[in-house]
Amino acid sequence: MQRLRRTMMFVPGNNPAMMQDAFIYGPDSIMLDLEDSVTMAEKDAARLLVYNALKTIDYGDTEMVVRINPLNTPYGKKDIEAVVKAGVDVIRMPKTETADEVREVEREIESVEEELGCVGRTKIMAAIESALGIVNAYDIAVASKRMMGIALGAEDYCANLKTQRTPGGAELLLARQTIVVAARAAGIDALDTVYSNLNDMETFRKEVELIKTLGFDGKSIINPRQIEVVNEVFAPKEKDIMKAQTILAAIKEAEKRGSGVISVNGKMVDRPVVLRAQRTIDLAIASGILKEEDLL
Repeated sequence: MQRLRRTMMFVPGNNPAMMQDAFIYGPDSIMLDLEDSVTMAEKDAARLLVYNALKTIDYGDTEMVVRINPLNTPYGKKDIEAVVKAGVDVIRMPKTETADEVREVEREIESVEEELGCVGRTKIMAAIESALGIVNAYDIAVASKRMMGIALGAEDYCANLKTQRTPGGAELLLARQTIVVAARAAGIDALDTVYSNLNDMETFRKEVELIKTLGFDGKSIINPRQIEVVNEVFAPKEKDIMKAQTILAAIKEAEKRGSGVISVNGKMVDRPVVLRAQRTIDLAIASGILKEEDLL
């Protein structure tokens, strides 16, 4: 099953209790943060806490991500060295504006991996948080074979645009569409920005519905309460599941016959349709609607 990234939950890297318990809420990915949520005075201590959490806590199958500090700070290289040695799955770059920045992070990762004898293990994710980053979104998305996704960081982006966030999100529409298109062109995932008003779950749900319609794979979140809403919105409908099962069953039948032609209800089925069908099944299984043994 393809890895799903419906929810990527931010956890402050200076909070041991939250890092200890984060996985019990069932996010698809956990992002331990060494950047904005950690003060300058706590950077070194937080890095050690994150290192120890990755080394000692059993997060199971949850994807582990760490947002590092930029390399143009005194902390970025130290962050990379620590979390790569700890076995992190993904390094999330903040405020990414150019492909060169991605390649610089990649070089730092490879340097540590060469020392460990595990070159290629660590993936990269880039958060795009400025007008320049949006303009360069595709170049960023294809800058490294390690790149597994790009994400929107709305607060810094809106500040850069000299505007502010609104409930309708009109100010983010171009950025969201650009990120999704760049991610799809590069063959990687697209994650939406956080929604920080935990007292307005209705607007949060509408925002999740919007980003699903736009084509995002999931959303960055800041609180476990948001997980259920995201999962509900991304859960496929029964009719879509039945259609996907029929398509995948037709593929298996065609393979048995040695035929490269797949037809469902008299209509030819091409690769994009198959990919959508498989994602629907993956989402249904992850949502608990379907069990693998129930597949046709």
